[in-house]
Amino acid sequence: MNNLYDVNNIFAKILRSEVPCNKILENEYALAFSDINPQAPIHTLVIPKNPYINFHDFTKNASTKEHESFWTLVNAVIEHYKVEVEGFRIITNSGNNGNQDVPHFHIHLLAGVNLGRMMN
Repeated sequence: MNNLYDVNNIFAKILRSEVPCNKILENEYALAFSDINPQAPIHTLVIPKNPYINFHDFTKNASTKEHESFWTLVNAVIEHYKVEVEGFRIITNSGNNGNQDVPHFHIHLLAGVNLGRMMN
């Protein structure tokens, strides 16, 4: 376990079933659930079940099986919502400058409307 990981963050509590979530899908290494403050008609969070602080921590330290399972679940969520053709946005924030709210690696999958351009 990463010794800088906060075991009391909200996603860790969800993984321990201390806090409920609206589960969409899961597999052995990842969990997908609805965001409690949705920014689009479809706003799903996908998190690894093991304690990784951010994208860099996950990509550097997770096993190959964890990587495969995580991205397989992301694709399963895309297919679950049938947005593979119409489109979607995947966002991950990292650290203070990236405005990461929860110190557990996660991606936001947003879809269901045209989300506009991110940058001009």
